[in-house]
Amino acid sequence: MVRRPVAWIVAIVLFVEAFGIAAVNWFLGVVVDRQDMSLAGLDPDMMSTSSKIGGIVFGLYFAFCGLVALLVALRDRAPAGFGRILLISAAVVHALLGAFAWGLLGPAEFVFMVVVLALIVLLLMTYDRPQAPADAAPGATGGDGGPVTSPPAPTTP
Repeated sequence: MVRRPVAWIVAIVLFVEAFGIAAVNWFLGVVVDRQDMSLAGLDPDMMSTSSKIGGIVFGLYFAFCGLVALLVALRDRAPAGFGRILLISAAVVHALLGAFAWGLLGPAEFVFMVVVLALIVLLLMTYDRPQAPADAAPGATGGDGGPVTSPPAPTTP
């Protein structure tokens, strides 16, 4: 099956991305703090602090998404409730980041974001198939791949 390896890959990618996002934003906060310049009259200390806090919050968000993917990989069950919402929101965030990456950074970063988006969507979709009960008749629940049809109408003699 493809489900568990995809969940493992998504978990690893999201954990690495969480660390990367937090580190880059922390670095940007340090750079702003050391330059001691204001942008349109904004306080440099406030910009530095907000960059660091934003990096930590965004990093924790991706870490929680990675934790959900890790739990999916360990349990081999579909994410439910809040975990599913987190993974869907991570897919939306990667779609938006991919759109911005194309314009600001280039095609390579866009491709990375689209690959991560595809992995998250694949993780969500592979666990979406309903499991038919083992004791059910093959045609009763549509388990043979065809549509469920009603039995023929009785005929009168």
